[in-house]
Amino acid sequence: MQIDPTLHSTLENYKLLSNLVVPRPIAWVTSLSQTGVVNLAPFSFFNAIGDDPLYLIISIGLNANGQPKDTTRNIQDSGEFVVNMVTEELFDAMNVSAADFPPDLSELEAAGLHTAPSIHVKTPRVAQAQVSLECKLFSAQALGTHTLFIGEVVMFHVADDLIGPGLRVNNFAPIGRLGSPSVYCRTTDRLDRARISYAQWLSRKK
Repeated sequence: MQIDPTLHSTLENYKLLSNLVVPRPIAWVTSLSQTGVVNLAPFSFFNAIGDDPLYLIISIGLNANGQPKDTTRNIQDSGEFVVNMVTEELFDAMNVSAADFPPDLSELEAAGLHTAPSIHVKTPRVAQAQVSLECKLFSAQALGTHTLFIGEVVMFHVADDLIGPGLRVNNFAPIGRLGSPSVYCRTTDRLDRARISYAQWLSRKK
């Protein structure tokens, strides 16, 4: 089947794209308002895009009223944010934090979570998260109804039991997003296959 997005609604196209480009990691973002309220919200238009410098991207749309979300305003005002990764034991709390809370109410309190201090940014992280990435805003770009944020990772917080020799990460199993409106996946079922070189590929042909 061939599907021309110009013949379908924005909502239909969103559902199609978000159900096909999967699985996607979830950026559970803490940000700090000008009045000191810690906002927490999940976004799955998110990924890592560079290692030198360490860059990641998050794309954030408008709220139901067509206005910028609290996270968007906070990042633009403060120039920083923290990405907390969602593991299965935090799934219910993540789901609570996705609700449309008013700007003056912290989603962390509603979800029964606590903050822990960051090192290089003022924005705190989620204390219960196994992994948190402190980020300073590198750039922000309007993309239609979304704002694309590129953040530079300036500090990693990783649970001790996840790190092995040579900074190898072991047994980290974040939740992934599989599509709209509410489909997710576990990342505990894995394949591990080494890449081959061109020379190795040629030897197979002989």
